[in-house]
Amino acid sequence: MELVLGQLPSLLTAVWWPFCRIFGMFSAAPILGENMVPLRVRVLLSLVLAIIMMPVAHPASPIEPLSLHAVVASGAELLIGFTIGLAFHLTMAAMAVLGFAISSQTGLSLATMNDPMSGASSDVISALIYVLCILVFFAVDGHLVLASVVGSSFNAWPVGVGPHMGTLSAIAYQAAWVFSAALLLLLPVMFSALVVQLGFGFLNRVAPALNLFSLGFSVVTIFGLFMLGYLVRFVPAHYVRLINQVLDVLGRGMR
Repeated sequence: MELVLGQLPSLLTAVWWPFCRIFGMFSAAPILGENMVPLRVRVLLSLVLAIIMMPVAHPASPIEPLSLHAVVASGAELLIGFTIGLAFHLTMAAMAVLGFAISSQTGLSLATMNDPMSGASSDVISALIYVLCILVFFAVDGHLVLASVVGSSFNAWPVGVGPHMGTLSAIAYQAAWVFSAALLLLLPVMFSALVVQLGFGFLNRVAPALNLFSLGFSVVTIFGLFMLGYLVRFVPAHYVRLINQVLDVLGRGMR
């Protein structure tokens, strides 16, 4: 019993360092970091993964548990995990921007849904694309990819070394990439809506007596739904391509 109690502080510190990094990743990761997943579930998942990754999560140098160095190291581990989770969260943000932009272009932003889990409201198209991306995320084993990336990060950035600033800046620059990735899929819808609106503008010059405001809104909405049905086939492949780009950015940072 005394032998177990003597080894208890070292075991707790061995679990604590991977727990901080994994919990930071789960706090910012897509789907798993949302309010729909309770905090207790995230803590339990972080603890289980921390125990599994104990053999690879060794500090680069001995760290005194009750010291300022330990506090700084804990903060650095949380920052590394948060950075990894944020990189994957940007892919989901790109899909959310795509859904909101499609709703705005087609006049469907008036239809909103209230999320009982988070209390926030969003348009229907964004909610549908978000659900589709959730299915794609688990279909391509995104949760296993997150775990493997965190496990590899312990070899690239050992405990106590701190995050690589080049990787942090590269992920920060990906905020502009989110909008460009969403714009690539949005361009057909924008161009189609523009053509329909220009056509109704010319029709209004030819026949001013027609009530083109109400008629044009209905036609643009119907045409937007038609384009959405055509576009939704490419969303899974585009989402997987975004995940591969995030993995490439993180891989370069780890190397």
